[in-house]
Amino acid sequence: MHLNKISLFNYKNFSEASFDFDIKINCFVGKNGIGKTNVLDAIYHLAYGKSYFNPLAVQNIKHGEEFFVIDAELEKNERTEQIVCSLKKGQKKVLKRNGKPYDKFSDHIGFIPLVIISPADRDLIIEGSETRRKFMDSVISQLDSTYLHQLIQYQKVIVQRNALLKYFALNHTFDNDTLSIYNEQLNEYGKSIFEKRKDFLEQFIPIFNIHHQAITGSEESVQLVYESHLFEKDLLLLLQENINKDRALQYTSVGIHKDDLSFEIDSHPIKKFGSQGQQKSFLIALKLAQFEFLKKQSGVKPILLFDDIFDKLDETRVAKIVEMVNSETFGQLFISDTHPERTEAIVKSTHQTYKIFNL
Repeated sequence: MHLNKISLFNYKNFSEASFDFDIKINCFVGKNGIGKTNVLDAIYHLAYGKSYFNPLAVQNIKHGEEFFVIDAELEKNERTEQIVCSLKKGQKKVLKRNGKPYDKFSDHIGFIPLVIISPADRDLIIEGSETRRKFMDSVISQLDSTYLHQLIQYQKVIVQRNALLKYFALNHTFDNDTLSIYNEQLNEYGKSIFEKRKDFLEQFIPIFNIHHQAITGSEESVQLVYESHLFEKDLLLLLQENINKDRALQYTSVGIHKDDLSFEIDSHPIKKFGSQGQQKSFLIALKLAQFEFLKKQSGVKPILLFDDIFDKLDETRVAKIVEMVNSETFGQLFISDTHPERTEAIVKSTHQTYKIFNL
């Protein structure tokens, strides 16, 4: 699978731009603020139906304009496919495949397997549990549409249950029968999501460990630890036990929406005890493991986006990535960098075909 070309209209800082891609390596070089990352984000947008960097869709429209369009052509399973993502102010975003709009964006997730490695990934370490849950969910959802559906339904029920708890508090009333209906639904979806997250991590963690050892070449002990209330007891029981707390807080305090993925080094949080270099190695290993997992499960080499990471890597880590490119581990690669000479030297050393776009 590979992207042939992409056209951008009023997307972020681009009024109009088109790029025809090499089947292997594509580099966007130029000064900061010129739009290198925006091209990568447009490609991400095609895979996930949203921006990696800006969750507010309307803010991806070029300043002063009313709409944006991302139009791309790709080859998959020996077929040419056209994907178009567009948004007009005041209207819903539209995602089309071969001219036909998707009823639900979730039906498109997984069609373009894609992994991004970016300085913004540090949020996975420094931000709250929601960021790490989203990472888990995005990997599983690309391979399991049922999981994504269950996740969407679970979130809807949480919103409804929380609204009910607020209603009870506001009106000084309580109806356990109505609440029980939501509890049963949460238990049904939550149990399945929990089991799938557990199964995913059982397969994912060994891949992560292999990549981490390869990148660092060290005996450093790192851990990914899944934390969930459901390891303790059944969700239905947890919801019943915490009802007084939930009524006081006016929201649902237990469930898989509180799960976390703890990042540790020598059994201590890497956020507090890991150096910048250790954190960097951890994150790159995490994303390369994501790539490997998706490739193994889908049978397709995901598109890989390297956003400005050569600035943050030493020669050893760069050499490791070049080695992986040479071993045909990766499929199509997109790179952004501020140093044209450095980029050209790195891609030449891979002995693969490439294109460099000077922005």
